[in-house]
Amino acid sequence: MPQPKDLDPYTDPRSFYGSELRRLREAGGHSQEQLGEQVFCSGAYIGQLEGATRRPQFDLSKMLDGVLGSGEHLQRLCRLARKSKVAKYFADAADLQQRATAISEYGSMLVPGLLQTEGYARALTRGAHPFAAQSVIEGHVTTRMERAQLLDSPTTPVFWVITHEAMLRVPVGGPAVMHGQLTHLLKAAHARPHVVLQVMPFSAGPHPFLESSVSLMDFTDEPPVVYTEGAYTGQLVEEPALVAQFRSAYDLARAAALSPEASLALIESAAKDYTTHEHHT
Repeated sequence: MPQPKDLDPYTDPRSFYGSELRRLREAGGHSQEQLGEQVFCSGAYIGQLEGATRRPQFDLSKMLDGVLGSGEHLQRLCRLARKSKVAKYFADAADLQQRATAISEYGSMLVPGLLQTEGYARALTRGAHPFAAQSVIEGHVTTRMERAQLLDSPTTPVFWVITHEAMLRVPVGGPAVMHGQLTHLLKAAHARPHVVLQVMPFSAGPHPFLESSVSLMDFTDEPPVVYTEGAYTGQLVEEPALVAQFRSAYDLARAAALSPEASLALIESAAKDYTTHEHHT
């Protein structure tokens, strides 16, 4: 993790937040561990905030202002540092994805964002925001396409995806869009050795993730975290015992899902079905 002194505080709002936190902490004579104890987090987490590798949280900033006697200084900086192109509830997870060494994701009925095509993302966004202006829809689509570039970066994480068979059958955007999307999944799995796809068949029955979207993220020098998402809301889970419970459930989902080879065969068959359906309509 880069040390705060190596950062240019004027690079972006998060770097400025980190440099100001470090300045205030040192002026108060606190070590990272001592300050962390007073605001109920680890010294390592304080170090990540100062090093600008973690997005600051408003509630924590409020506690830090109280301990450091800095009024609302860090709270104001927090508002700047938390500005993001993505939905507020997803912003922290999107940031963590950039640093993860491995992402293990389960999607109940939809293609995970990092693997969506432009047409699929547009149809999905329009369905979620039926009354939004077209410019707003296009903004969401552009942001999603930018995020997908993570899978082609030099530091790309291992990306393991389990998606339910229902995803193959929900016609987002119609037959042509679905055929393009499923073909894109096949190409991603064949062209990128770090992308692994599995399909959970209907025959597998119920399991813990059936009603939710779950993403487990692993890092080099940080403890793992889990992100869960529902309609218009999402939550980061960092409690070690809960993260371990999610990991156990994900391991069971891996075992219950079709093998990667059988999964790709099923996706290919579904893609052909949409081609046939398109010709009939």
